[in-house]
Amino acid sequence: MFSQQRTSPNRHAQFCWLAALLILLACIPVMRAQDTFKTETSSGVTNIRIAVADFKPATSDPQTDGFKRTFDSTLFADLANAGIFDIVSKSLLPQSIPGTPAEIKVQDWAQAPTSAAMVAFGNFAVQGNKIVCNGFLFDAKNLQYPQVLAKQYNEDASDDSARQIAHRFADEIIFRLSGGSQGIAESKIFYVKVTGADKEIWEMDYDGANQRPLTHLGTVSLSPRISPDSSRLAFASLGHDGFQIRMFSLVLNRMVNFTGVGGTNITPAWAPNGKDIAYSSSRSGDPEIWVSDANGALARRITSFRGPDVSPVYNPRTGSQIAWISGRTGLPQLYIMDTDGSAVQRMTDGGYATSVSWSPNGQFLAFAWDRKYGPGAPGGQDIYIMEIATKRWIQLTHDGGRCDFPSWSPDGRHIVYANTADGKASHMRIMTMLADGTQKRALTGPGADMPNWSWK
Repeated sequence: MFSQQRTSPNRHAQFCWLAALLILLACIPVMRAQDTFKTETSSGVTNIRIAVADFKPATSDPQTDGFKRTFDSTLFADLANAGIFDIVSKSLLPQSIPGTPAEIKVQDWAQAPTSAAMVAFGNFAVQGNKIVCNGFLFDAKNLQYPQVLAKQYNEDASDDSARQIAHRFADEIIFRLSGGSQGIAESKIFYVKVTGADKEIWEMDYDGANQRPLTHLGTVSLSPRISPDSSRLAFASLGHDGFQIRMFSLVLNRMVNFTGVGGTNITPAWAPNGKDIAYSSSRSGDPEIWVSDANGALARRITSFRGPDVSPVYNPRTGSQIAWISGRTGLPQLYIMDTDGSAVQRMTDGGYATSVSWSPNGQFLAFAWDRKYGPGAPGGQDIYIMEIATKRWIQLTHDGGRCDFPSWSPDGRHIVYANTADGKASHMRIMTMLADGTQKRALTGPGADMPNWSWK
């Protein structure tokens, strides 16, 4: 991967093995999971059956139909992707589509063939270059007090506004029907995009829409990590002094200062307080985990053991623990420790582990793992989830090619990851799935890698 990077042969050799920990070329095993355990998507709760009606046009403005199509398709997809709904096929909906509460007969939606428990509907119009949208959510089983939610949106008329209104309404519905869990329709995914010999940092919506570059550095940038408040993006970038941690402000839309040091500095990770950053640094010779403030100052080393330590990630619920990958016993394994470097626990029992991500509720680790690593060994690299308390694991990907760099969604029900079917790094693409391994779908084409989901 690094043959085209601009660096000296000596420095190339210095970080080549570290890069292998980040980007491992392998195949995929077929394994059976250990005893199952419950995640956000395997709790045994029946999904809510919801009907999502196309919104009723409320004006004859010629822009209404196009923007409404964008809104309707986005709202339907957002609710279908949520992982908590059984979406009624639109072919089973009643022919009379309501636009206001006075126009809906909930009993028609509750009975077969629709058999909906909930109904999302409303009206959509363009008035004076503004989108005016009224959305409603009704309980189809409650004939006396059916209204659950009513929202009005007023935005500049554009296709992107129609998408964003749909995202916001979907998240409102998810919040009401999931016991207060935030939706992900307004969240972002940050990733590495390959352009020739360069790798830049890009951003996209959670569903793969609105892909756009953030950096234009003309070099190799890796491992983007968004801050908890979504204001800054930390990543590693190759410069004249090797790989250093860099910082991009999404508020200012430009690079901002992060104190540079000697050695190779890679794989940054934000603490949930937004004030601390952990990363791997070889400034002292051996690659260790260091923690500094958000500007790179007040750095302190928290690991001290022969063998590379990389890819730290904080427990986002407590901020009191770090999971990371260490080669201290030979092949890289998954570990957790307290943020001061104490209470070290090895989590994996062999193989070759990389790229860990901590679930929002603090109970699970998602990581890439080649459990049968070695010459002639069957299998390769897949995405796994481990329950921290018991060290039980579940394999989520099978027979799909090499998988790497998992990252949890802020609702804990989804995981984004990188995948290449033929093992070639240049063919990597970003995929998403529910946290039980179902509903896999591609978000990008080839040349996309190292995704990181926003905190909210």
